[in-house]
Amino acid sequence: MKWIIKQTCFFLLALYILLSCSPIEVESPKRNKLSNVYKSLVSDLHFNRTKYLKFTSGIRHILKDSQGNTWIASDKEGVCKYDGNSFTYFDYDDGLCSNQIRSIYEHANGEIWFEGGYGLSYYDGTELITPKERNYANPTRWKFPKDALWFKPDMGTGHSEEEGSIGVYCYDGKSLNYHHFPKDFIGGIDPWGLSVSTPFLKAKDGTTWFGTYNAVIGYDGKEFTYINNEYLKLPEEPNVNNGLHVRALFEDSKGNMWIGNNGIGILKQEGDQFINFSQLKGLTSANSVFKGITKESNLLLEHIFAIGEDAEGNMWFGDRDTGAWRYDGQTMKNYTYMDGLTCMHIWHIYQAKNGELWFAMDDGNVLKFEEGRFVKLF
Repeated sequence: MKWIIKQTCFFLLALYILLSCSPIEVESPKRNKLSNVYKSLVSDLHFNRTKYLKFTSGIRHILKDSQGNTWIASDKEGVCKYDGNSFTYFDYDDGLCSNQIRSIYEHANGEIWFEGGYGLSYYDGTELITPKERNYANPTRWKFPKDALWFKPDMGTGHSEEEGSIGVYCYDGKSLNYHHFPKDFIGGIDPWGLSVSTPFLKAKDGTTWFGTYNAVIGYDGKEFTYINNEYLKLPEEPNVNNGLHVRALFEDSKGNMWIGNNGIGILKQEGDQFINFSQLKGLTSANSVFKGITKESNLLLEHIFAIGEDAEGNMWFGDRDTGAWRYDGQTMKNYTYMDGLTCMHIWHIYQAKNGELWFAMDDGNVLKFEEGRFVKLF
């Protein structure tokens, strides 16, 4: 009996010494990041897979309509509607104008409009409709309805024979009316360069802005404003390396316009002028290999396809090659795979009514930003 008690005491003493001598582990920032990635992967294993999109091509645009449905546009597979429980998919075989949907809008009458790579369609709450009727009677007589939706021409780039010249469609709730951009402006730029490349932007002062590849065109109901290479004092020959190649337009809560370019970075409006914000922050380089990374492997902000603003007033930018960037008014922070991104190309940043920021990714995922990292939403 004494032997058993002696052995037990020895064992407990040895265990105490062993535990006392074990080093206390302090989690480093690097370990913390890896731990978060691991937690994200584990979370995905338990994620409700019925909420996963079946899309594998890029997500081009997101809209939550007035009925609470979330619409998601893909680059090659049509659109889907998520009603909070399940997805309903629509593609070309279902009557959709194109399997590439670039933008989604809701009209005041409740119709959901889809701007395709080719053509237009809308959902009336019951069925999908691709209208064939267009009004080309007065292309130079611009109408400016209060609740108008504006769309690019039916072609992928350029214009059709019926459209006659580069311009935009205006939907007034009843019909689609085609309007030409003024000829005095078109004359100086190749028609391809004036092909609409972004969703239209309705500014706080009432001006409607159209982003085209080589210019930004504004119309206030009376006059046009042109922002092009000449206005910005950029090189005369437009291309993705030294001139405008517009892929995003955004107006912030202070009324400043931001222009995202595929090649020269972000332009920020300051009064009547624009500054190259990316260059100001040291995020452009003459040594760029046009993949968002210099030969010195520094991350850059040169190929911007998405711009947004969160509830705290932080500006967000989605790059083609270098992921997400946040600007808090003083400093820039870059988010990559280590922060939960599933790929580095972001097509659209959408602010939901609850204030959440949703990120449309090129790999077919929709992410949201919460508690300092990105998590899968759909």
